[in-house]
Amino acid sequence: MLDRHHPGCHSAAVSAAPPTSALPADRALRRERLGWYSYDWAMSVFNTSVVTVFLAPYLTSVAEAAADADGRIHPLGISIPPGSFFGYVLSLSVALQVLVLPLTGALADHTGHKRQLLAGLAGLGSLCTTGLFFVADGRYQLGASLFVVANLSFGAATVVYHSWLPDLAGPDERDAVSSRGWAVGYLGGALLLAANLVLFTRYDALGLTEGEAVRICLASAGAWWAGFTAVSVALLRNRRPREVVAGPAGAVAGSFRQLGATLRDLRRYPLTLWFLGAYLLFNDGVQTVIGVSAQYGAEQLELAQTTLVSAILLVQVVAFFGALALGRIAARVGAKRTVLGALVVWTGVLAAAYFLPAGAAAQFYALAVVIGFVLGGTQALSRSLFSQLIPPGKEAEYFGFYEISDRGTSWLGPFLFAVTYQLTGSYRYAIFSLIFFFVAGGLLLARLDLRRAVVAAGNVPPERL
Repeated sequence: MLDRHHPGCHSAAVSAAPPTSALPADRALRRERLGWYSYDWAMSVFNTSVVTVFLAPYLTSVAEAAADADGRIHPLGISIPPGSFFGYVLSLSVALQVLVLPLTGALADHTGHKRQLLAGLAGLGSLCTTGLFFVADGRYQLGASLFVVANLSFGAATVVYHSWLPDLAGPDERDAVSSRGWAVGYLGGALLLAANLVLFTRYDALGLTEGEAVRICLASAGAWWAGFTAVSVALLRNRRPREVVAGPAGAVAGSFRQLGATLRDLRRYPLTLWFLGAYLLFNDGVQTVIGVSAQYGAEQLELAQTTLVSAILLVQVVAFFGALALGRIAARVGAKRTVLGALVVWTGVLAAAYFLPAGAAAQFYALAVVIGFVLGGTQALSRSLFSQLIPPGKEAEYFGFYEISDRGTSWLGPFLFAVTYQLTGSYRYAIFSLIFFFVAGGLLLARLDLRRAVVAAGNVPPERL
């Protein structure tokens, strides 16, 4: 059990030193923060244009075109229906991340070569994403291979990117800096998605086929990701690791040893694990709501595809303002209270969705606005809160476990949604069942003594938590 009264955890007064937020950031730090923000701008297009909108239906259509007379495909000699293919591919990429992300974090912390790792991982991911342009004429296995590598690279690069946050902001600034980064990411994702939607809806007037338009949209996400990552790599800088290792062989071996030590060391920080448990629950709820909203809108509310896609774009735009707004609220009342308030709003959204009548496009858009407002802030403030709970010098390793909580357990919500639908035959009951994740995660977070957790991790608590 996680002990809230761990004997090594004692309350401490906030440091008498002036808070970091009271000191103006010097020119070098502002420059580096710009580079950090630009990576969120760079990478978010992979989630929006590739994962959320275009790849799943397109790769399914490519697989359907390659099906045999019985309407089945045979990747790796396994017979499956084309409609299941992308789900299996996505699950494989997520399962592999459970193995890759913690090792990536250990390598980043142990070597101190974060810039090089970010450049290599983002470069590989963006190259594979751009390569999706060549997925056509039944080449569904090429598309699957490129996506698995791209998604692995995306997750690993995100671990490295997150780990810069404690270097770029003191305890009292972290909520604001994290919120700005997340807001910039939503804006970048929305801009490219809007451009891609214009291209997709006008492909006939541009002399393109629908498939060619989708392939251009997918490739544009890879080019965007690569181009703006170059800006990030140019502006960010490495920090010297606590233990210096010589040579690549020593670095890799040392990283494996460091990962093993961190896994053994986790039991010393039960309150950090407590937070990860709470985050696992409510973030799984967040991700599931985003993932099944289009299905709920199409199947239960009978809304048009254009309504669903435009609602996705609306969420991205509103999330930009929501992340900034919730960052300001956190500065006044604390990040924990702000996240808890956001979880109450999420619960209200699901309750309202349960009662939406069929064809209620206006009400669906209204819920999209509310979701967008709390989405960015929930994620940004969770990231900044977790950064306070990491033992110094192990930022990337711990963010590896954080990303596993974000990505590696994202099957729980969809599983509950699917089981509830199977048992009841109602999408309304299925969407309502997701309230469990927000209530359970919120209760765990509410019971966590964050100030004690920050001190237990060896850090100075911010003035407001």
